[in-house]
Amino acid sequence: MQSRATTAILVGAALLASPSPAVSAEAGPGISMELNALAPAGAGCRLTFVVANGLSADVAKAVYEVALFNTSGQVERLMTLDFQSLPAGRTRVRQFDLGDLGCDAISRILVNDATECAGEGLAPGACMRDLQTRSATKVDFGS
Repeated sequence: MQSRATTAILVGAALLASPSPAVSAEAGPGISMELNALAPAGAGCRLTFVVANGLSADVAKAVYEVALFNTSGQVERLMTLDFQSLPAGRTRVRQFDLGDLGCDAISRILVNDATECAGEGLAPGACMRDLQTRSATKVDFGS
């Protein structure tokens, strides 16, 4: 019969070995993007994304056009977010400050397109093909 301490150690080890709910580099063959947090930043809002490149090639530059929807469901603005370089098999955190838009004014963020997706060996459309999105916030996020 196993002791409680042994059982607790085994359960803890299993939890550590299980995949994190956050985006990981093993999430899939494309790019995985998680809207991880929204936080007040001055008079505006800071968006935090966790991005994993599951492609077989480095992305030298990834720029996405996103649409921000207000609480009435209308497009508040279109903007581009420069995620910079995304090394293959790696996870990166990127933050963007919206200087004049409060976090509580955003109900949804839509990834509209990849306006730039550069890197040696990348197929056309690689940054949008198999793009996986999720939100760890109350704000809907997708493509």
